[in-house]
Amino acid sequence: MEDKPIEVGRLGAIRCLIAPEPRTTLEGEQRRDREGNPLWITGLVVRQLEGRRLDEIHVTTVGQPQGLTEGGEVKVANLWARDWALEGRTGTSYRADAITPATGSGGGSVPAAPASGSRGKSAGDS
Repeated sequence: MEDKPIEVGRLGAIRCLIAPEPRTTLEGEQRRDREGNPLWITGLVVRQLEGRRLDEIHVTTVGQPQGLTEGGEVKVANLWARDWALEGRTGTSYRADAITPATGSGGGSVPAAPASGSRGKSAGDS
């Protein structure tokens, strides 16, 4: 099967849906890449730039992504997809070099709650 790079800048907002978990075999052992590094899987939700459509994808990384919170916006480095077929079943698997919190990202994110001690101004107040 062929690896297909995905241009994440065209996807819209990406959020962590399910925190990283070890990717396991049917026997419950953690899967590893060819070099013996442990694989982790993280559930992400992608809101497309246009409209209200959401897509859920599960992305495998080498090593555990750090600092992710469920619902938090994330950045995904070098995302690619691969279609697969096995014993009459088909699907698409996703891999990335890294998934990191999107701290300091501007557009499209939900406004943060006011800091403690704030006078509770809303986003439209001056």
